[in-house]
Amino acid sequence: MKVTIDICLIPMSTELSISKYIVACQEIFLAAGLNHHLHAFGTNVEGEWDEVFDAVKKCHQKVHDMGAARISSSLRIGTRTDKTQGLQDKVESVQKQLKMG
Repeated sequence: MKVTIDICLIPMSTELSISKYIVACQEIFLAAGLNHHLHAFGTNVEGEWDEVFDAVKKCHQKVHDMGAARISSSLRIGTRTDKTQGLQDKVESVQKQLKMG
């Protein structure tokens, strides 16, 4: 099953900047071959359910391995069975409607 998620992973009890942890997760998404898009408050990821959630698990493990004893993640999860629609398709649909209005 195809899935789209939005993940915001926050290591706790670490220094204020968390960019090195985000870089580590981005590398995991890249290595998994998942389509993903980093934004200011998280990352959108799309792919097959098991592959996406395996990558999320790897992100948590990697961030723990980097010294974060505690992590808080927020996930929004979407699935769709009526048609195939990727991350960019969703954005383009809204942009198209903005131009029409």
